[in-house]
Amino acid sequence: MATANIFNIQHFSVHDGPGVRTVVFFKGCSLHCLWCHNPESIHREKEIMLYSEKCIGCMACAVSCPAGAHSFENGVHRIRKEKCVRCFTCCEECYADALVSVGEERNTYEIFEEICRNEEYFRQSHGGVTFSGGECMLQQTALIELLTLCRERKIHTAIDTAGNVPWEYFENVRGLADLFLYDIKAFDSEVHRACTGSGNERILDNFRRLAAAGAKIIVRIPYIPECNGTELEKISQFLKDYPEIRAELLPYHSMGNSKYHALMNENVFSATVPDKKTVAELKQKYHFV
Repeated sequence: MATANIFNIQHFSVHDGPGVRTVVFFKGCSLHCLWCHNPESIHREKEIMLYSEKCIGCMACAVSCPAGAHSFENGVHRIRKEKCVRCFTCCEECYADALVSVGEERNTYEIFEEICRNEEYFRQSHGGVTFSGGECMLQQTALIELLTLCRERKIHTAIDTAGNVPWEYFENVRGLADLFLYDIKAFDSEVHRACTGSGNERILDNFRRLAAAGAKIIVRIPYIPECNGTELEKISQFLKDYPEIRAELLPYHSMGNSKYHALMNENVFSATVPDKKTVAELKQKYHFV
């Protein structure tokens, strides 16, 4: 069996495809979106998250750390990243769960067994499993094995993707996945590059080819006013060529900011959280749901 680097398995989700779903979050992404709600998903390698508000100052982490990476200055717990050797002993020794390791290698059979625990709920709600991230498409071998196992068990599968991968990756999974949740973050490539660190030519090309191949697709459009507020009309015009494809507008929220702090990332993105009235008006104007 292959192994996958994942950072979470979320049960009983109702926002990631039809019905009640289990969502498997793969670690590692090919984009670096400024607003990423799951910043712990960006890098493939295992990481430490420090939730300072939980720290009780027992200093067990500092005592156990072989590299002396932990310090307590004026009651403030800090980790010197340049010293950390990534042994994660501190996370094991933390009594208060202030230190958490994020990311683990699990084989596909273990993941599939956990998916199957909710099989009855899938049947009753016409739900299933969604493979997300990060970018789940980057871990092809594990993803293909999981899709195959689910297909054999007749469990509905969805792939949540930003589309920034070679077309061959889509060819590998197209016949195994029941649904693609496909992000379109901007239509203008330079706007997309400014927001995500990458142009979108490959993303839009993959979308066109996937739609032409007859795949079941739901488009998901994150709405961040300062980043892609001018792109909604362009995306709407682009999608007029695909009237059978539903497009969902996902408004920005700031709940992921605490994760940036926990990752000791000082570049916390701040944007306007759109109000419900504005979002409703945009949905009606551009025929999003």
